[in-house]
Amino acid sequence: MRRVALKALFTALAFRRAEKERVDWDRNILIFSTVVTVGLVALYVYGKATSRW
Repeated sequence: MRRVALKALFTALAFRRAEKERVDWDRNILIFSTVVTVGLVALYVYGKATSRW
């Protein structure tokens, strides 16, 4: 029983470490899409303020 508990502990620790080394694509896509959206809104507001559109 003790050996199973240690295996489970080491497996969980190894899984967390591997998870940190991988690229978190969901977070990167969320940040990129937010930046693009804010940029487009800023361009729209700038265009309206300067009467270009």
